Amino acid sequence: MDSKQITIQATIAADIKKAWDYYTDPQHIIKWNFATDDWQCPWAKNDMRPGGKYSARMEAKDGSFGFEFEAIYDTVVDQKNFSYTMGDGRKATVSFENKDNKTLVVVSFDPESQNPIEMQRGGWQAILDNFKKYTEAN
Repeated sequence: MDSKQITIQATIAADIKKAWDYYTDPQHIIKWNFATDDWQCPWAKNDMRPGGKYSARMEAKDGSFGFEFEAIYDTVVDQKNFSYTMGDGRKATVSFENKDNKTLVVVSFDPESQNPIEMQRGGWQAILDNFKKYTEAN
């Protein structure tokens, strides 16, 4: 496994509270947590505290493929940042920073070893871009 983390980011035209809520609340997560329009996130659960569990189902709309993404929170600082450990031991951090009444969201994560780095960066960035689009439209 490559030890260098991958970092992606997006600037959301929303204040930190809204960006945080839309990123962490399951009623919103299910609306944006997929990379392309032919995928969906039928459900999400989020126990947002150190030791709490996050889980979400991600699947192709045609039913051809799907998986559950699970992680346990390591740290949570409300409306600022959080970190978690995925089921396979990889780590990720997400931070929220106020930038002129917008919110910069930065996600850093350990890559997995099965797919090319650029494919992983592209997939995670597409999900973050979908989050931006959803948050700004609602």
